[in-house]
Amino acid sequence: MTEPRRKERVDAAWFERLYAKDPDPWRFATSDYERRKYELTVACLPRRRYRAGFEPGCSIGELSRLLAPLCDRLLATDIVASVVERAAAALRGLPGVRVEQRAIPEGWPEGTFDLVVLSEVGYYLTGGELDEVIAAANRSLEPGGHLLAVHWTGVTDYPLDGSDVHARIGRSESLRLAVRHDEAEFELRCWERR
Repeated sequence: MTEPRRKERVDAAWFERLYAKDPDPWRFATSDYERRKYELTVACLPRRRYRAGFEPGCSIGELSRLLAPLCDRLLATDIVASVVERAAAALRGLPGVRVEQRAIPEGWPEGTFDLVVLSEVGYYLTGGELDEVIAAANRSLEPGGHLLAVHWTGVTDYPLDGSDVHARIGRSESLRLAVRHDEAEFELRCWERR
């Protein structure tokens, strides 16, 4: 079996078309895979409390709902306006949570964070874009802060695969690996800012 030809780039229009056809195209709200991955993501965080978290690519806010109680402030973002509206409605009432429409790397927020979560977003970026995201995370992560990345390991036609994403992040000299968890379907890595 041959691997699918990789996309050079995945842009906002691609995601908009996907969500126009199905408001939950990856079954974030109902999939056993997603539920287990979310629970492990939260369980693998080295601390129980964070001052400021950033979750780009939050989609409909399912993981955000689990991250919110661990963060004094959580910024959850997505590239698709309709998805941002849905996530904002789902997260309304949770203290300290803000939902905004932003793309990464160009829309990386100002300020500092002690938690950044890249949950199945890194492989949609080109190698150059991911390098910009890693640089932005390094600039905004406080010393001792955590960058958690979790990605599916199956074959895709995205610009990168999950292992590529984690290998690129792992080459950053300002980060040290704190947590590693591998399953048949996904890899999870959590790095600490030196």
